Amino acid sequence: MRDILNQLQHGAIMCWVRFRLLEVLENSGTQEAFWSLTQTLTRSMMADGVEDHLGVSSPKVTPGEAVGDELKDDTPGVSGEVMLVNTDSFEECHHELDTQFSGGEDGPVPNSPIRKVQQEQILTQENELVGGMGKVAVTEDEDKTDSEDRLQELVPSAAYVEEENLDEEYLQNPEWIRKEKHVFILSESGKPIYTRYGKEDRLVTLFGLMQALVSFVADSDDVIRCIVAGDHKFVFLVKSPLILVAVSHSVASIAQLLMQLTYVQNQIVSVLTASALTRMFEKRRNYDFRHLLGGTDRLLDNLLNMLDSHPSFLLGAIQCLPLATSVRDTITQTIIQYCSKIKNLVFGLIICQNQLISLVRMKKFLLHPADLHLLFNLVNATESLKTSENWMPICLPKFDPNGYLYGHVSYLADDCEACLLLLSRLRRHHCLEGINTAIRTSFYTVKAIGAPELRHFLYKSKTTAQFTCPEYTAPYHTEAEQRRLFGLYQLLHHRVHSVSRPLKMVYMVMDTQTLLGWVTREFELYAALEPLVTKHNAIIYVNKLLRWIKSDENKLFILNSPTF
Repeated sequence: MRDILNQLQHGAIMCWVRFRLLEVLENSGTQEAFWSLTQTLTRSMMADGVEDHLGVSSPKVTPGEAVGDELKDDTPGVSGEVMLVNTDSFEECHHELDTQFSGGEDGPVPNSPIRKVQQEQILTQENELVGGMGKVAVTEDEDKTDSEDRLQELVPSAAYVEEENLDEEYLQNPEWIRKEKHVFILSESGKPIYTRYGKEDRLVTLFGLMQALVSFVADSDDVIRCIVAGDHKFVFLVKSPLILVAVSHSVASIAQLLMQLTYVQNQIVSVLTASALTRMFEKRRNYDFRHLLGGTDRLLDNLLNMLDSHPSFLLGAIQCLPLATSVRDTITQTIIQYCSKIKNLVFGLIICQNQLISLVRMKKFLLHPADLHLLFNLVNATESLKTSENWMPICLPKFDPNGYLYGHVSYLADDCEACLLLLSRLRRHHCLEGINTAIRTSFYTVKAIGAPELRHFLYKSKTTAQFTCPEYTAPYHTEAEQRRLFGLYQLLHHRVHSVSRPLKMVYMVMDTQTLLGWVTREFELYAALEPLVTKHNAIIYVNKLLRWIKSDENKLFILNSPTF
């Protein structure tokens, strides 16, 4: 009977603590949440004898030791000036789902931002793609070929049956099956467009099955979202005229996979524009889009590799190259000086190693982090840009999915890794030397913070849509360990952004590390600490981390928004 009473008392105390925890987190958005939570747990356990019941000693935390010099409203990375659309990537995932279920599509935008810039509409012929991508004329030979192909589909031959058997053998390849994540793209008519692994022509049967699943659900006036089979997730994104499918047995959640598919779809739109895709499909439903997307496999492959490892996509934010304020201001003023003379120029920016150095924009126009990610991918995946200057049409789907911006892309110099878009004169101000120095020396590790039990972290400023993180150090010095850590960050991100039960704070103790996720109105923080760290020390290290970020925020973030 005594054991039963002890269990009931312990259960009642834990229930009270749970409700008190929710109350504390609901009413607090800053470091006081940690302190209040610690005090509440300590007082309740000591008052009700839980300390003796559990056989552990409560940490003795003093106010000065727990929070130190509190930051209060002085949150790191917060700025009143905005240059990027400060949206939440996870909220956009939900928007994509709502668009799917409501049957909405991205149609023509009557007030196109590009039309506002140019003050006139670009006239195109009916058989020409938007933005000068060339004419796609339908010849008699092509029509004849399409007719013959359709006839051949209706009358299977012995060669066709033999090829189908070969495709089945290809699908049973153990190496192909063991891939952690597959991505497939096909048209609504079932034509293969892209596969991350393998060859599309050998996966015709699989593409046909995916198209049949989408059509079967569509016949019921619904949209297929996902199928879960064991530890495998099959996620569908239907964006007419494309169908995108991700098959994964990784830790990525369904919403995170949907976000990744959205990036892949935006990458295709950035090459062709949404209106060109729709118009071409309406004219020829059996058209092979691979003819239009020739040479873009490298963009999709590189994008998918980045989605699996780079936290900027998960956070929906941009990482800035840590740079002295004086150097960054000089670069910005130089961009303004020259770009203000260029008619209809919308954005001028300098990037390096998937990080932003400087961005200048036309008034009234903001750049979306997702569009900037596509620019990073374009530069990172195109080696030819390093040897020559290039003019190319670039569609930014979040800015205007139905038109092109024409960008001048070039590297600043042979001895500088920074890539310049729409500008090419900076050496006179010795900025190249500053950039090169920053590339060599600006990367930091967690040792700079002085928190010995802190291993790694991601900090995102919501107001600026920018984030910062240290270099990987032990025990994350191998690629396998870095991928495992990124998977844990995905798990934390999913928990705090859960649709059914979103959380403001998650504290997880695991065998090999302790994880912390903390989301407020101003920032998101995800951290990995030593597995034996105490809650008391975790509080101290988090406050110390936030103070350190605040002290270097002008170097880690771009807090002003220059325009021309």
